[in-house]
Amino acid sequence: MKDYIIAGNWKMFKTVEESISFITQLDEKLGAAGHFPDDLIEVLVFPPFTSLYPVKGLSPRIKTGAQDFYFEDQGAYTGEISPLMLKNVVDYVLIGHSERRQLFHESDENINKKIKAALVHGFIPVLCIGETLEEREAGKTFARIEEQLAKDLCGLTPGEAARIVIAYEPIWAIGTGRNASPEQAQEAHAFIRKILHEKTGNPEIVRILYGGSVKPENSLAILSQNDINGVLVGGASLKVDAFSVIIENSVQLLNSSIR
Repeated sequence: MKDYIIAGNWKMFKTVEESISFITQLDEKLGAAGHFPDDLIEVLVFPPFTSLYPVKGLSPRIKTGAQDFYFEDQGAYTGEISPLMLKNVVDYVLIGHSERRQLFHESDENINKKIKAALVHGFIPVLCIGETLEEREAGKTFARIEEQLAKDLCGLTPGEAARIVIAYEPIWAIGTGRNASPEQAQEAHAFIRKILHEKTGNPEIVRILYGGSVKPENSLAILSQNDINGVLVGGASLKVDAFSVIIENSVQLLNSSIR
């Protein structure tokens, strides 16, 4: 039996009012389903910064995370958010999302600094990694994953590396409507776990999520794979009904493994 994280990255969507409404509606749905196994399934959303404090504490069943942050505690960094500003507001921080890497030219060096800062301040980092379509077609998927993990986890102790959640997101499948097949996702996740064995000595305790056009229709097959501990959902996490179905699929799988 494995536990799951069902996470939604809202990106640059939802006002404060829309965020509050979403969390309230989702909490009602989870509550209406009876006892929710929150000891084995974590429901997590990454709202925009403006909504983090307003949604804090609205639901005991839904955790929140920040979509990004800067690794310095304070300073002359106009427009940035520091880990101190997120203290007691969020549980998780998303680090190295492909949009941050591609659109904002975030380097692996800075990603590594953010991971270390997150751990120092008690957050759980969700590290995003993944290959481009060109790298996939050139057969460089594994080499790219290995390179990112080597740079992003550089200098971490085995215990520190074990505290990180990995989100494998093939870039060619993010927001494109295309997605890796469950078998392709499993293959990449198994490889990631093999690399984590070298870094942690106990890769089974590291939770690895799949992201990339996850929808209600494909989530059950994805979550069924041996090395997949959950999903990082984009567009479908903006709709309460769609996100709820993905959560329900994880509950279904959990219940079937208990029987």
